[in-house]
Amino acid sequence: MTTTQPQTRTVPHTDPTTDLPDARPPLWDRRFTLYFTARTVSLVGDAMMPVAAALAVGALYGISGVGFVLGTWTGTFVALVLFGGVFADRLGARRMMVGADLARVLTQGVLAVAFFVGPPPFWLLVTMAALAGGAAAMFQPGVNGMVPLVARDPQRANATLKVADALAQLLGPALAGLLIALTGAGTVYAIDGGTFVLSALCLALIRLAPADAPADTPNDADSLESSGSSLRRDLRQGWHEFRSRTWMWAVILIWVGYGVLLFGPLVPLSSALVGARLGPNAYGLAVSFLGVGTVLGGLLALRLRPARPLAAGAVAMALFAVLPLCVSLSAGLPVLLVGHVLGGGAWAFWSVMWATSVQTHTPPAVLNRVTAYELAGSVSGIAVGQILAGPATALASPGRLLLISAGACLAGCVALLTIPAIRTLRRAAPSDVGTPREPAGPDGE
Repeated sequence: MTTTQPQTRTVPHTDPTTDLPDARPPLWDRRFTLYFTARTVSLVGDAMMPVAAALAVGALYGISGVGFVLGTWTGTFVALVLFGGVFADRLGARRMMVGADLARVLTQGVLAVAFFVGPPPFWLLVTMAALAGGAAAMFQPGVNGMVPLVARDPQRANATLKVADALAQLLGPALAGLLIALTGAGTVYAIDGGTFVLSALCLALIRLAPADAPADTPNDADSLESSGSSLRRDLRQGWHEFRSRTWMWAVILIWVGYGVLLFGPLVPLSSALVGARLGPNAYGLAVSFLGVGTVLGGLLALRLRPARPLAAGAVAMALFAVLPLCVSLSAGLPVLLVGHVLGGGAWAFWSVMWATSVQTHTPPAVLNRVTAYELAGSVSGIAVGQILAGPATALASPGRLLLISAGACLAGCVALLTIPAIRTLRRAAPSDVGTPREPAGPDGE
């Protein structure tokens, strides 16, 4: 495909003055309900993990230990996520997600037992982080690809899922801090493993019609190629689709910088500063208020449908700079909580605008692979930022480093708005689609 324009059909009864449909398709059918449940329970467990790592691992191995464990998870994710995108397009996103959930039941179960028995060795923490990161790399490309399969209105679905994510961020960190204080980190990891069990069950119950064979499906001669050659072909096609969209790769370049300077060091540095000044419970409360903001941002994204979604998201993202700025300036708890609310709202609104743009401007047959490329690019910077967070404190104080993070956030927003391909990208008209479909697996399911 050589054009970057989406292949869409206009929904009947669209008001041309508002570019909004008069009647929206229903959202809460069986498929979306199961998918929503799977994501919600998994997100609750995931929301506890940064606090568990920051507090439990930090108490044993310090900021450098937290950064290295988180960086190992992220680095493994980046190294394998492209293959996860290929496999999701070949085998079906749902199948890959179920397998990844089951793998993470094992990793979190091992860590739960290790923390119950006693302080786990550092090598075990790193090993399980690498395995969990690999499983997430097989899971995450399908998250984006599944939304158009289970919902006819991607923006509403994305906003609803973002609200669920926000509620998880609201509940999870506070629960993690409380459980660590009362029972230890083992309970947190055990609960996280249980959420993956329920997620896998819900995903397995979703039934999607097998898709017709895509146009680029290998013919008889192609089938004689080695699996390695076929894999390279799939990766090349995904790369072609990714780089043919200037707005997409330009955003990812900015997000690499964000990962190194903003998102990567944010958890290790913030947890150390807030925990030292106000105690570990205050850090868990602050992260919970990040969830409050994410709820508000998700609800706003349910209501607003800007004609230029990425431009609107970039304006909103400027508010995220308030979060590292409050931590850097040693703000009191009330101001700190307000900063996290603003940061969460900004992040949620951008996330919905971005996810919807990717889903509606990318051909379904390659959506998982394109998602894998954008994930690999954006998350790679986070891995570097997490690993460097500890060593960087030898050069500057955590507060000064977070001040740099706030400046980087604002600079990135300016860059987003000055790139024409990003600023002018228009919202795609919703497709009047029929039965949701996904690629058929080897067993024809």
